[in-house]
Amino acid sequence: MPKMKSNSGAKKRFKKTASGKIKRKKAGKSHILTKKRSKRKRKLGKTTTVDKTQKKDVEQMLPYK
Repeated sequence: MPKMKSNSGAKKRFKKTASGKIKRKKAGKSHILTKKRSKRKRKLGKTTTVDKTQKKDVEQMLPYK
């Protein structure tokens, strides 16, 4: 059976941690930054984990990660 293809967009956006969780970047840090407060922009720069309701979907897009 041939190898499954990974979703190339997901490859660029998600990383798997040692404990099996999936890391992602937060949305909303790319433009219209003048109206956002410094505290909000600082928090948007950090990474977070994918919610458990979406973890299965992301893992299907990344079969070999």
